[in-house]
Amino acid sequence: MIEKVKELTKDTAIYGISTIIGRFIGFIMIPVYTNVFATNDLGIQSNIYAYIAFINVIFIYGLDAAYMKFSSLAEGDEKKKIFSTTYFLLTASTIILSLFLYFLKAPVSALMEIPVKYLNLYYYLILIVALDAIAIVPFAKLRMERKSVKYTVIKFLNIIINLALNFYLILKLKYGIEAIFISNLIASLFSFLALQSEIFNSLNLVFDKAVMKKILVFGIPYLPGALAATVVNVINRPVMLAMSDESTLGIFQANYKLGIFMMLFVTMFQFAWQPFFLNNAKEKNAKEIFSKILTLFLIISSLIWIFLTLFIDDFAKIEFWHDKTIIGKDYLSGLPIVPIILLGYLFNGMYYNFQAGIYIEEKTKYFPVVTASGAIINVVVNILLIPVIGIMGAAFATLASYMVMAIGLFYFSQKYYPINYEYGKIIRIISLIFITCAVYYYMYYQVGFKFYYKLILLAGFIFSLLILKVIESKEIKHLLKLLFRLK
Repeated sequence: MIEKVKELTKDTAIYGISTIIGRFIGFIMIPVYTNVFATNDLGIQSNIYAYIAFINVIFIYGLDAAYMKFSSLAEGDEKKKIFSTTYFLLTASTIILSLFLYFLKAPVSALMEIPVKYLNLYYYLILIVALDAIAIVPFAKLRMERKSVKYTVIKFLNIIINLALNFYLILKLKYGIEAIFISNLIASLFSFLALQSEIFNSLNLVFDKAVMKKILVFGIPYLPGALAATVVNVINRPVMLAMSDESTLGIFQANYKLGIFMMLFVTMFQFAWQPFFLNNAKEKNAKEIFSKILTLFLIISSLIWIFLTLFIDDFAKIEFWHDKTIIGKDYLSGLPIVPIILLGYLFNGMYYNFQAGIYIEEKTKYFPVVTASGAIINVVVNILLIPVIGIMGAAFATLASYMVMAIGLFYFSQKYYPINYEYGKIIRIISLIFITCAVYYYMYYQVGFKFYYKLILLAGFIFSLLILKVIESKEIKHLLKLLFRLK
């Protein structure tokens, strides 16, 4: 049992590290993009990548999950039959959908609001989506066979190739935003070629109609939930473009990326949390542990929130090369959205906390309901607020959708797996965050934020956590004892 737990923890860490590195390296390009590209160019790129996210979900339509489900139940040659049928099915549908996009270029690109000047980027979109789609099942096979090192190496090299080509094409060859798509395409092609040994070792010239039917029946229901999750993450881009312009979208997207520091913390927590609660669900004091962990998560994330909220603009304005700032000067007007985006990720972390009861009681059918609710709220708030307050409206839409998802999952989780959370402390932490947020925006817009004001507000926030008895040394010691007891 202990060895199995160790294996799971090791694999989770490896997959988690590759994901975190990928997201952080993506952030590294922001100083380059915002100091080289005009705001409207970055807006066009952001909008196209939003559609790439949507199209990816449609191209895959849950077949990766279906493959892993039935492959886990198969033995011997049956595994090859499942892999071959899934792979051929996905490849065939990818070709058909790619041709569909190609021949309907005019109406689809018009729907995406791609300017005529940038229509060549539409072809990159098709190729990137196609390559990523036909690589998804081989990647799933690596995960099923616990080849986590090979999986991570391919993913990591993909990231390095993408990053290196971006630097070379943008800074050396002076390409425009096309460089971003060329780099992505070559990196995706590398991943596909690197997976060839996995493909040919598992591929038979077999296409089983019975297997295909099972795969489709299992996989297609994943599509609505996956689309809803994508809406939560990227719908603000096309909505903003429809209601404003490319330049506004570019400014929003560049500053949205500054939320990465909270997102990384939440992502690391997510990768550690799921195996932890699954492995310890049967412990006598499991619910007590889960309750304490939510409080501890909120304490740490609130401290990250206040620090980043107060000092992210100082970071963004750091000059690193010949009057160039971390975030290009044309983009700095979007900095006020960052505290709201950070707070959205904090509620996303609470959403992950509440997953424990849903997984333990096998009530995962509620995930699509919660995600769809978040998606609807996101679209509605974007449409209502963007015309009124611009990019701040899109930021509030992100926060609102994550709050709704956290509240929705809390409701269903408590219904089937009630946990006595430390509600008093939770309310105090969240109330303190919202009060501090109001003070921050009042100071930002009405008074002006000198550095010593920020230090005073930071000290006040930490002091309030102590005064309100949110942070207590005896509680931290007690939690650590419980955690060590479970090891």
